[in-house]
This record gives sequence, C-alpha cells and structure tokens, in this order.
Amino acid sequence: MRVTDTITIEDAEIEIQAVRSQGAGGQNVNKVATAVHLRFDIHASSLPDFCKQRLLVLHDKRITKDGVIIIKAQEHRSQEKNRQEALDRLRAIVQQAIMVRKARKATRPTAISKEKRLENKARRARIKSLRRNVDD
Repeated sequence: MRVTDTITIEDAEIEIQAVRSQGAGGQNVNKVATAVHLRFDIHASSLPDFCKQRLLVLHDKRITKDGVIIIKAQEHRSQEKNRQEALDRLRAIVQQAIMVRKARKATRPTAISKEKRLENKARRARIKSLRRNVDD
C-alpha cells in the first residue's frame, strides 16, 4: 500500500480479519462476516524510524500501548468495501503522523484592531450601564 511517494507499507505487515458486523441489518448480519478488523504493528513494520516515532506519540485511541493500530470497518454491506475503508483509514493515520505542521509565526495586533477592540468594549460598557436601575 502506497502512503506517500517515498513511504509504502507491505501487504504482509497488515493483518486483516473478517468478522460479523454489529447492529441492525437483518439476516445478512447474522450469517455473513462483512466487517473487517485491521491490525498493524508499528514496531515490526518497515516504516522509517521517524515515522514510527511520530505514530507512537499520536494520541489516537486506535493505537494500543503496545504500538498496534487496530481499525474496525463495518460501514458497508460488502466485505471488500469495508476492507478498502480500513486500508484508507490506516493510510490517513500514517499520513497525519508524517505531516509536518508549519511553525506559527508570532504577530502583533494592528493599531486599528486595538482601536476597534477598545471601541467595542466601550460600547458594551455603555449598553450594560443603561440596563442598571436608576436611583431616584
């Protein structure tokens, strides 16, 4: 499976198991295993080390303490569509991990924005003062 131009995941590293779906669906749910459990061990994978480290520090409930990504796909009625959905989710997790966020450049508010903020504060204060009870 191709994640990016330079990073790929071998099919042998991904363990896919068909299980029965949950929820409503009538007879089909009871007899056909259409849901898919995908397991991917980060430590045993052929991903680059920087990618493994970034995956392991992600705060994602699908990643266990042992470094295994577990994805359950059961949205579709066919096993093949659920399989593709699980693979797409895995690809998205890895892409999210390797994406480098652009550093935020600190900026200062402009003079006009400061002036507008103070005007709005004064306007709100005036409105609230008019709501007060008037002393006789």
